[in-house]
Amino acid sequence: MTKLADSRVLGSPESSDLTEEAFFGLAATRLVSDVAAAAVPAPRRIVILGSTGSIGTQTLDVVRRHPDKLKVVALACGRRADELLAQAREFGVSRLALGSPESTSEETLHALAEQGSELFSTGGEAMLDLVCADDVDVVVNSLVGAAGLRASFETLRAGKVLALANKESLVVGGDLIMPLARELDQASGFQHYLMPIDSEHGAIYQCLLGEDSREVSKLWVTASGGPFRGKTTEELACVTPAEALAHPTWNMGAKITIDSSTLMNKGLEVIEAHHLFDMPYDQIEVVVQPQSAIHSMVEFSDGSVKAHLGTTDMRIPIQYALSYPERWDAPVEPLDFRQLGSLEFAAPDTDTFRCLALAKHAGMVGGTLPCVMNAANEVAVAAFLAEELPYLGIAEVVEGVMSLHESDGVEAVTDIDQLLRLDAWARECARDLVSTRY
Repeated sequence: MTKLADSRVLGSPESSDLTEEAFFGLAATRLVSDVAAAAVPAPRRIVILGSTGSIGTQTLDVVRRHPDKLKVVALACGRRADELLAQAREFGVSRLALGSPESTSEETLHALAEQGSELFSTGGEAMLDLVCADDVDVVVNSLVGAAGLRASFETLRAGKVLALANKESLVVGGDLIMPLARELDQASGFQHYLMPIDSEHGAIYQCLLGEDSREVSKLWVTASGGPFRGKTTEELACVTPAEALAHPTWNMGAKITIDSSTLMNKGLEVIEAHHLFDMPYDQIEVVVQPQSAIHSMVEFSDGSVKAHLGTTDMRIPIQYALSYPERWDAPVEPLDFRQLGSLEFAAPDTDTFRCLALAKHAGMVGGTLPCVMNAANEVAVAAFLAEELPYLGIAEVVEGVMSLHESDGVEAVTDIDQLLRLDAWARECARDLVSTRY
C-alpha cells in the first residue's frame, strides 16, 4: 500500500521536499481519503420509459429528492413532446425517445434533437434503443399497456435491473419475462433483477423478505373498491367517464383509473402476483380495503399475517424499487395512525364488477388467454373514455373476445411475436364488437 501511495500520490520520500515522517503521514491521509471516496456508491443510473405519465413524473420527483443517489441517463414518452423536452433540460439528459411524434411541431422535434445530442429516436421501437447502453443500471418501465412488454424483455435480456410499473409485461408475457429474471438472479446471486413498483406487489415483496416461501399460505391483494364500491349493476348502467375517473384514494393515469373502477386492475394484479411470487391462483385472494392504508398482506402457514401499511403515495414504492436494499428518507409525510380511524375489509363484488372474475379466469387458463383478455380490455377502456361504449360494455367486450379465443383454442406462450400477433387480433375483434353491438 505504501508503494501505491508512493507511485500514485507523492513520488518517493527521496524526491520530495517533505521529511520522511511528513511524507508518509500525507500519503496515509491521501490513501484514507481515496478509500473513503471509493466507499461512497456512485449514483444509480436510470432510464425512465413513460417519463411524462403518472409514475414517470413521480419517479422524477424521487430523483429530485435524492440527486446524490440517482442520475437520469435517458427519458422516453409516447406523445407529450414538450413535457419530455422540459424534463430533459431540467435533468441534463441527452438520450431521448419519442414514441409517437406525429402531432409534434417541427420546432419541438428540432429542440428535442438538439437536447438529445447523444441519441434522439422516434417511432414504435425508439424506446428500445435506450435500455441496452453500458451506463444503464436500472430501467423504470412505466409505459401503459402491452407496449411495455418488449421493453421489459429487452431490459432483462441486456442484464439491467427492471423496476416494473407496466402490468401488462407480466399479464401478457409473464411466461417469457420471469424465466429471464430468474436466470439473471441465479447467475449473479443478486436475486432482485425485477423490482415491482405497483404498491400491492411492492408490499407483498417487502412482507416476504427474510421469509421461507414454502411457509406462505396466501397472498392478500388489497383493493380500494374504486369510486363505485357498493353500486348495483343498474346504478352503473349510465356511468360517465368523468365519474369513473374520480378515484377516491389514488392519483393515477386514465387507463389504470378506469381499470380500478371495474376491478380489472385487481385481476391484472392477481396474474402479476402469480408470476412474480410463483404462487398458485387458489392461494391469491383480493380483499377490498377502502382506506387504501394496507397495501397488501401475506398469510403464513402458522396463521400469522404480515401487512404492509403506508401513505397512499406511489413515490414510496417507486423509491423502494430504486433504493433496495437500502431505505432512504421518506418522500412524503408518514402515515399518522392516530388520524387513520378505522380499517374496513370486504369481499369484492365479482357479480357486479365482472372484470375481476374474467381476469382470474384468464390467468387460471393461462397460455395466450391473458394476452387476448388484456388487449380487449385496452380497446374497451379507450372506447368508453371516447364515449363510444357504455361502462358495463367494457366487461361485455372483454368476455366476448375471450370466448372467441377459447373457442379457437388457447395456445401455449412461445415468443413475443406470437403475443404481438394475438394482441393485434384481439384488438381488431374488440373494435368490431364495439362498432357492431354499440
